[in-house]
Amino acid sequence: MEKQGPRVLLVDDKGSIRRTLSAVLPRAGYTVYQVRSGNEALRRVQFTRPDLILLDLGLPDMDGKEVIRHLRGWVPTPIIVISDRREEAEKVSSLDSGANDYLTRPFSTDELLARMRVALRSVSATQIDPFTVDDLRVDLGRREVFIGQTQVKLTATEYDLLKVLIHHAGKLRTHHELIHEVWGGAQYQDAVHLLRVTLSHLRCKLHLDPTRPRYIVTEPGSGYRLRAKNSHYARGAASFLTVSSPKETASSMTN
Repeated sequence: MEKQGPRVLLVDDKGSIRRTLSAVLPRAGYTVYQVRSGNEALRRVQFTRPDLILLDLGLPDMDGKEVIRHLRGWVPTPIIVISDRREEAEKVSSLDSGANDYLTRPFSTDELLARMRVALRSVSATQIDPFTVDDLRVDLGRREVFIGQTQVKLTATEYDLLKVLIHHAGKLRTHHELIHEVWGGAQYQDAVHLLRVTLSHLRCKLHLDPTRPRYIVTEPGSGYRLRAKNSHYARGAASFLTVSSPKETASSMTN
């Protein structure tokens, strides 16, 4: 199987821009996904888990800065704004909202590619050391999970849930905190059930005996915690974004 390049989500309602970048970026080694609106972008991020986002501000359904603020509530993915707006106030506002860079059109593809490399290097430079506890080892830089010497294949959502638990190893994460950090909040009507199912699948893949969990512990009526005894985790270099939990009380769940 051919190795997939860094995943780039292109958010722009201009067909000419999408066609140009969809031709240029794959030749530079990127895998490109494209959407035309802010709402499409928010939905696509949940399933694509892009490594980088290229975002226009003038979208048909919402301003790009609103998209940035939504995303910064739950993902740390680098965002480069590509816009026709040249006003300094727009640039400052976009960066203050959480964008990593701002590029004004027209621009050369060489400059864009250089900015993209810088944004991706900044993420790589802050990758944390592998997390280990007993036989479980998670290489967050390579997105690889092992039990002993055996590699465990996880879905993107299962991996993201495990990554959140690792970042807070040893600490309780409530149901709503996990939902917010993995799925982005209230997009799912039955989100607690979705969390329960995903956690169950993750446990089955990580535990030899799912009825006697070794790594992920249930706190009845509250949430879950990843056991951190005898674990190693370089917290100082962590790049995963922590968000505040919603005020709502989590629904009771004992699984």
